[in-house]
Amino acid sequence: MAIPFLQVARVGAYVVKQHLAGRKRYPLALMLEPLFRCNLACSGCGKIDYPDPILDQRLSIQQCLDAVDECGAPVVSIAGGEPLLHRDMPAIVEGIIARKRFVYLCTNALLLEKKLDQYQPNPYFVWSVHLDGDRDMHDASVCQPGVYDRAVQAIRAAKARGFRVNINCTLFNNAQPAQVASFFDTLKGIGVDGITVSPGYAYERAPDQQHFLARNKTRQLFRDILELGRGGKNWAFSQSSLFLDFLAGNQTYHCTPWGNPTRTVFGWQRPCYLLGEGYVNSFRELMDGTDWDAYGTGNYEKCADCMVHSGYEASAVADTIAHPLKAMGVSLRGVRTKGAMAPDILLDKQRPAEYVFSEHVAIKLSEIGGTKHARQRAEAVAAQGR
Repeated sequence: MAIPFLQVARVGAYVVKQHLAGRKRYPLALMLEPLFRCNLACSGCGKIDYPDPILDQRLSIQQCLDAVDECGAPVVSIAGGEPLLHRDMPAIVEGIIARKRFVYLCTNALLLEKKLDQYQPNPYFVWSVHLDGDRDMHDASVCQPGVYDRAVQAIRAAKARGFRVNINCTLFNNAQPAQVASFFDTLKGIGVDGITVSPGYAYERAPDQQHFLARNKTRQLFRDILELGRGGKNWAFSQSSLFLDFLAGNQTYHCTPWGNPTRTVFGWQRPCYLLGEGYVNSFRELMDGTDWDAYGTGNYEKCADCMVHSGYEASAVADTIAHPLKAMGVSLRGVRTKGAMAPDILLDKQRPAEYVFSEHVAIKLSEIGGTKHARQRAEAVAAQGR
């Protein structure tokens, strides 16, 4: 695994503390989305399909740091949109690092070289660069030629400056195992420190609905990929061994949506990073007021095919703490890629999907309009007084 010892020790101590305290639900990584605006329009992305007034919204430095303090998770993943479009991002990252939280700053890397001077290498800081495979795979995924080469150039520049750099790789149903394995091999030569890999989630608003993976195909795809890398031992993954084992169909896990709580410009997002079906004003309200049993594979139609790390990595971590020898065995031997798969979750009792996106967008637009009108009224009053 490609997780530094400092992070393993601090996150491990945090998780053990939660277990000793008897807490059933606790956050592992805060998913912080300070904006939805992006400089790409990827075919599988469901995060940028908002009207311009919402895309123009930003969380302030204080709102971001308040979310970090409120949540208390040891890891903060800053996503979007494209976070480097946020002019206050260096101050946000600095404030999180000052709190001794591990920061993964996600980026498509188009602005990375330009912004490098605004950041400093730190044991608590990692660039998480989006690369969905080799040149052909990635440029097709982001719907723009030349992005792969620019990203690789930026990665090399960041490594030359002493930064840790991870790759965030999302795979779809057109992924070819040999091509993916070759891409993972290539990352060694680039100097990448770790790989986070996950099957794509079927965002209901994504432009391309043809290439999302079903669970059975996901499990076979990851078996075929990992088989080419000695059960994954050839590559440095920044994920738990049991999560990779889960992707290969060797573990039956239920989703842990509270493990990666999400704060966006809408508020705290229910139930998870991938599904926005309600928003509340505080982390405590999210944790205590969400009907968690209404979501997850087997409970809700929209979750049927999900095997994404933001939902299942926390499940794997909890299993690692409960069964450390099992996790160690997978780490030492590699992920099993042959034989019977673990039973999957039945879908016969899941509730049907609800489509509430438009409602939440309308509410947010109303709030933005109300705020704008209030500001205009205040400016008019101030002008009358001058």
